[in-house]
Amino acid sequence: MKIIHHIKDLLSEVNRLKQEGQSIGFVPTMGALHQGHKALVMRSVLENSVTVVSIFVNPTQFNNVKDLDKYPRNLDRDAQLLSTVGCDFIFAPEALDIYTSDELNSTFSFDFGGLDEVMEGRFRPGHFNGVVQIVSKLFQLVQPTKAYFGEKDFQQLAIIHRMVDILKFDVEVIDCEIVREESGLALSSRNERLTVEQHKKAIEISKVLFESRNFASQMSPKELIHWVVAEINAVEGLEVEYYDIVNSSSLQTIDTWNEPSVGCIAVFCGEVRLIDNIRYSQQLTVNS
Repeated sequence: MKIIHHIKDLLSEVNRLKQEGQSIGFVPTMGALHQGHKALVMRSVLENSVTVVSIFVNPTQFNNVKDLDKYPRNLDRDAQLLSTVGCDFIFAPEALDIYTSDELNSTFSFDFGGLDEVMEGRFRPGHFNGVVQIVSKLFQLVQPTKAYFGEKDFQQLAIIHRMVDILKFDVEVIDCEIVREESGLALSSRNERLTVEQHKKAIEISKVLFESRNFASQMSPKELIHWVVAEINAVEGLEVEYYDIVNSSSLQTIDTWNEPSVGCIAVFCGEVRLIDNIRYSQQLTVNS
């Protein structure tokens, strides 16, 4: 496994791989890798000749400077994990290798088609501009055959698909299921910031989401939203920022159960912000 820090060295390797006709699997990350990332990399290794993993804490997608500063970073530990699962290249640049000073001090513009105006977009202004900015740059550099993303960031994944369509990238975006602890808690780099007590409380997020599917046939989407929020807020130390049940394609709030739907949530556990989601059956019709 080779660690690359500079763009020119990455391009040299990519050009060689392309000339050899090798397929490139790509997993973009911000480091602090866990078993969820590991699953993405393992799938890429199975499906491609070569796998590249980027480790870059992207400053342009953080609307909170304190959140950026607190984001966990440990390249040595991440490299050790990746070396055990068949990763071929790590691309770990610095911000000034990726962006010009003008780019760091201006907002990237993109036509999101309304996908950025709900949920995460309402509470993290500019976040998805930064996501599209960095992923588009990385796609141009790595030129992957396939790119792997986890469904925990459901809204982000929808936006990545739109970006690929709009910007005409020749890459197949692979959606990968959420990886969870045995407790049900969705794996996240932010989990590292939880205390032992907070971790126990955070488990209630997924517990309530899974339980909510039992009530979907008895409640309208709006009623179920209120139920989920009340159940989680009843846990001391947890505070729901938003919970919405949306069409899984348009990400717009649904009023009835007669369309494919997903419930997306953001919860503060102390100062740590956690997200998760759960799919509901599109066959539900009661109270619709």
